[in-house]
Amino acid sequence: MTLTYDTVSYEAALGRYEPVFGLETHVELGTRTKMFCGCGTAFGAEPNTQTCPVCLGLPGSLPVANRLAIELTIKIGLALNCSIAPACRFARKNYFYPDMPKNFQISQYDEPLCTQGYLDVLIGGKTVRVGIERVHLEEDTGKSLHVGGATGRIQGAEYSLVDYNRAGIPLVEIVTKPVPGTGFLAPEVARAYVTELRDVLRVLGVSDVRMEEGSLRCDVNTSLSARGSGVWGTRTETKNVNSLRSVERAIRSEIERQAAVLDAGGRVIQETRHFHEDSGVTTSGRSKEEAQDYRYFPEPDLVPVAPAPQWVGRIRASLPELPSARRARLVASWSLSELEFEALRNVGALDVVEQTVAAGASPADARKWWLGELARRANDSGVEVTDLPITPAAVARVAALVASGALNDRLAREVIEAVLEGEGSPDEVVAARGLAVVSDEAALLAAIDEAVAANPDVAEKVRGGKTAAAGVLVGAVMKATGGKAAAARVRDLILDRLT
Repeated sequence: MTLTYDTVSYEAALGRYEPVFGLETHVELGTRTKMFCGCGTAFGAEPNTQTCPVCLGLPGSLPVANRLAIELTIKIGLALNCSIAPACRFARKNYFYPDMPKNFQISQYDEPLCTQGYLDVLIGGKTVRVGIERVHLEEDTGKSLHVGGATGRIQGAEYSLVDYNRAGIPLVEIVTKPVPGTGFLAPEVARAYVTELRDVLRVLGVSDVRMEEGSLRCDVNTSLSARGSGVWGTRTETKNVNSLRSVERAIRSEIERQAAVLDAGGRVIQETRHFHEDSGVTTSGRSKEEAQDYRYFPEPDLVPVAPAPQWVGRIRASLPELPSARRARLVASWSLSELEFEALRNVGALDVVEQTVAAGASPADARKWWLGELARRANDSGVEVTDLPITPAAVARVAALVASGALNDRLAREVIEAVLEGEGSPDEVVAARGLAVVSDEAALLAAIDEAVAANPDVAEKVRGGKTAAAGVLVGAVMKATGGKAAAARVRDLILDRLT
């Protein structure tokens, strides 16, 4: 029988309890072949066409470790400030799943390849350090497809199919230490960590980190303890959370659920849970095994791995600029605050802003257009700002036209709109639509004289020293020129004329 509990709000839950979370992130490595055999790893192939006796676990087959997968794992460990083990070994992790062809998984247990690292994340302009317990290498399982039913899960399905193409693909598991002390920000810190980790992995080139394709998956561990008790509560593990937003929502949901259980005098059960995207809640999966339940023992068919220090040194020397170093560089060179940098990153505009600066725009102008007009248009269209049909070079050209006085901001927005609609480059749009700022002073003075004649009382105030009143005349001139005048220049001419 499933027990139900009164709903507890997030704010009420954290008024009484302190959350602790931890994350286990699984990353499929971008190798051409599997971890222990030569089968291909391309996503989307016909089911069971990328298999062989080794990855199907047939009797008499022997695994051979993929050297590149080991190298990529070392690269990840170094980027996460881990210690690289002078020697490690693989183990058999025994448990039964229909999509586990050998009925055990070749993984690492007591001797992982990388240990004791950390990753710093930025939240609200402050840095939070998330400790890394271990980074170890293993093989992925196959994939079950449950046909029939409404949920796509085994419950209610008419039958199930298994695709073993994914079985044996190199899989890195990155396990954090428990993260206490984040309070109300726990879900946001978790999301920021996975975001930063994804960025690190993408920069390293070790994986395509596509959560929608399953090459980056996250298990979320959550527990609550009574405030001031100093005793951590029982944790649950929400499995295979497949989006950044869902990582945040899963932790928030578990905090509310566990608080309701504890408030009612119940006991949180250590178990795996499933997160439902539609409802935003988790439901029970199965009781969670302890390590001893997997009956780990050394893999007898694989020799230990002992990375030579020279090899590790070469890998370290090959690391690209990591996101944290890039952040420090851009914050310094662009004179940004941490909050301003975080805003750029949250919008997803960091790369395009940097490319716009490289194309000649100032950092301030690049940020202005991507975080303002273009972010607004992306939001209205329901797309990412980087998916808009305008290049950083085109944005830099718009900024240059404004800086030169050829366009004002209103005209620049019209140019951007036309570029997005496919009317050509900024210069082609300006020429075709006749959008250049009116710079002929004779024409501007004629428009000013008309404005003065139409507003004699305002003109008299300006002559009397009330220069703020010139705004009315500026507005009249801008209207007369269809907004194609430089307002600052018009104001200067008016003051010259009347004072």
